[in-house]
Amino acid sequence: MATASRALEVTVISGEGLRVDRRRPVKKNAFVIVRTNSQNSRSTAASDGSGGSSPAWNEKLVLEMPAHAWFLTVEVRCRANSGDKVVGTARIPASDFVGGNVPANYLHFLSYRLRDGTGEPNGIINLSVRVKGAENGVGAAATCAVAASISRPWVGGAVVVGKVTGGVVTGVPVWMA
Repeated sequence: MATASRALEVTVISGEGLRVDRRRPVKKNAFVIVRTNSQNSRSTAASDGSGGSSPAWNEKLVLEMPAHAWFLTVEVRCRANSGDKVVGTARIPASDFVGGNVPANYLHFLSYRLRDGTGEPNGIINLSVRVKGAENGVGAAATCAVAASISRPWVGGAVVVGKVTGGVVTGVPVWMA
């Protein structure tokens, strides 16, 4: 029987090349919000008061991820006199750290490009994710990946690299909404 959620241990390690409004480098007070669901669990990493555009947090967060959640959302913000400004956001697919032939409590080191409100690249976030309490690498950790693969069928396209004769064909998944 599948569980309703699983515990995630997310360590927010560092950021690179963070900019406010794509113009000025972040000087200080950058912090991270990690969400597993828009209405559900939310944890905040402590502010880095002196890290500049490449802050280091090294903060471990433990939060619950519902079995139906497909993404882990990481949002980097900067405290300013006029209020918090969003530096960038990354949506991390659950399939990047659950399911497959991964041993129980496997530690995934991940780096993702942050995107600002207009979708433009704006820095990189480095983090690690561990699914806690998975028995034998299956069970609660695998339910999300299985549900995602069944719920959203994809239509494959092909990209040909090189000459038509002897070239390499790679499938490119195209998700249908």
